[in-house]
Amino acid sequence: MKIIRFINAQNGVSLGCDYRDSTASLLEGDMYASLKDTGKRIPVKKLLSPIIPINIMCIGLNYHEHARETGMEVPRYPALFMKNIAALNHPEEPIQIPRCCMNKPEVDFEMELAVVIGKAAKDVPEDRALDYVAGYTVGNDVSARRWQAHAGSKQWVRGKSYDTFCPIGPCLVTPDEIKDPQQLELVCRLNGEVMQQASTADMIFSVAQIIAYLSQDTTLRPGTLILTGTPAGVGFTRNPPVYLKQGDRMEMEIDRIGTLVNPVIDAP
Repeated sequence: MKIIRFINAQNGVSLGCDYRDSTASLLEGDMYASLKDTGKRIPVKKLLSPIIPINIMCIGLNYHEHARETGMEVPRYPALFMKNIAALNHPEEPIQIPRCCMNKPEVDFEMELAVVIGKAAKDVPEDRALDYVAGYTVGNDVSARRWQAHAGSKQWVRGKSYDTFCPIGPCLVTPDEIKDPQQLELVCRLNGEVMQQASTADMIFSVAQIIAYLSQDTTLRPGTLILTGTPAGVGFTRNPPVYLKQGDRMEMEIDRIGTLVNPVIDAP
């Protein structure tokens, strides 16, 4: 099932499936417990992020080709950092270039497979880790590179947590439609030009390994969003570097999930 979260005709928030022709079949129930398709089609005024995460956990340097393009060593363990929940952004909503980044271009894109935890997970073995997944979506780990590299005493959180820096969507695809998350093709386009193209098969740590690792002596609660790393082709590794600017348009597509689209503007 492809689940969307959206603004309905009464300006409330609903969950739906079978989204087409600006309508969806209304879902009722709990996203992480039991959802029922009512069969009632209602108008979709605006798509929202498919979930509101309780936290955003991110894995850095998790593709072999990306490690090679940065010249960094392949990590022994998944490299974990966090993004501020307030960075959450919706499909078609603009990514804003922060005022503190306007003097020198530095805002970069990172397309990622995003995983949502559906039930409390602690000390989960790798061979059972995917049983705890509620679904998969597309994410963009937008990053201010100078702030990431030089602020926060080598912690990445500051440069990745500005408002609008975590678009996700357009839908949440349940695991029954994605049996193997390590066999997904990813394509990122900037103004129509392909910037990133890869397969999740190139991941250093698989989705199951990431969940098992993060859940060691640590409870991952339902609604935890995990960004699983970006493949090669990000802007700062290019010659010359390619950074986001007002007027740009990002399209991030993962097969069997969909395309996440966001324009880029300067912050007001």
